[in-house]
Amino acid sequence: MVPHPCINPAIYKMSTPVSKIGASLYHFRNSFFQFSSIRLITSLHTLEESVRAAVEAKTYQEIPELLIASKGSFQHPNPFSFLSTFTQHLRTQIIDEILQSFILLRPRSHGKVAYSCLLSYTLQSPNPLPLALAILQRTLRAGCIPVPQTLLLLSAAWLDRRHSQSVSNILLEMQSIGYRPDSGICNYLISSLCAVDQLNEAVKVLKGMSGAGCVPDLESYDAVIGAMCAVRKTTDAAEKMKEMVAKIGLTPRQETIVKVVSTMRANKDIWRAVEMIDFLEKAGFPVGFESYELVVEGCLECGEFVLAGKVVMAMTRRGFIPYIKARQKVVEGLASVGEQELSSAVRQKFVELKS
Repeated sequence: MVPHPCINPAIYKMSTPVSKIGASLYHFRNSFFQFSSIRLITSLHTLEESVRAAVEAKTYQEIPELLIASKGSFQHPNPFSFLSTFTQHLRTQIIDEILQSFILLRPRSHGKVAYSCLLSYTLQSPNPLPLALAILQRTLRAGCIPVPQTLLLLSAAWLDRRHSQSVSNILLEMQSIGYRPDSGICNYLISSLCAVDQLNEAVKVLKGMSGAGCVPDLESYDAVIGAMCAVRKTTDAAEKMKEMVAKIGLTPRQETIVKVVSTMRANKDIWRAVEMIDFLEKAGFPVGFESYELVVEGCLECGEFVLAGKVVMAMTRRGFIPYIKARQKVVEGLASVGEQELSSAVRQKFVELKS
């Protein structure tokens, strides 16, 4: 090989054949991966030992720092796995002490990873309830959102216990370990059950939570009503809407009303949608423009022109006016069925509102 004039000839003497370079890289790569694997195993072992040392020393507030510093290597195995070597009573006591110490953490979300690990470990251990509910409660009160896997694990643990106990009894078991159930954990439980297609059980939790001193709120009903709408159970959704208003005294969110009305329109159950809006208005809970518009369009789609005219009149009393296409169809539809008087009244209302 003729040396390039700009390169020191000594470089060529130091060059290594390509085949030797490839072999060297191959051995280096194998050595690197072996080292990385050993280092990962060592770090996992060290992390669990560090967490255990913090537990034994009762320096619980060090645990979040240890887990954050591990940068995700804590997931497999769980750093709290060593707790399985203790009796259930001692394990419950230790976790309770950890939870109490985390109350002082600032910011509160600093314990997010630790809460997640504790909850995951407990839910996959024998007899996870009521301890898992206590961990969930502290997690939610710290403003942290449990990882998605929790939905499935919690639902499975809950359904397993429900074979032999009532909703209120399971929730009240939290008192045996120094905690009280609240609406927050009930709402998360309801959402979890809805997420895994256990709507019937979610309804039972909604009904039974008051027996444990937990008053259902908007989140409770929204989760159940939303799940009912997802499977087009409009009759059940309407009943729950009436229950939350008449029995509990809650003011439904406009987006929840829209969701129910949209489902009723899709089911062509438009008379029920009109009845629900009428019920809400008479109960003193004003319905928004979007819900009215959906009902009017639903009436037109079903050829219910007289009903559409009556809804429009109620709509105008609220100061709402339908979109122009809907207005035209209502007036034309009323004329086509010989309802000239109602058609004239509707047109007059449109004129008054536009002026």
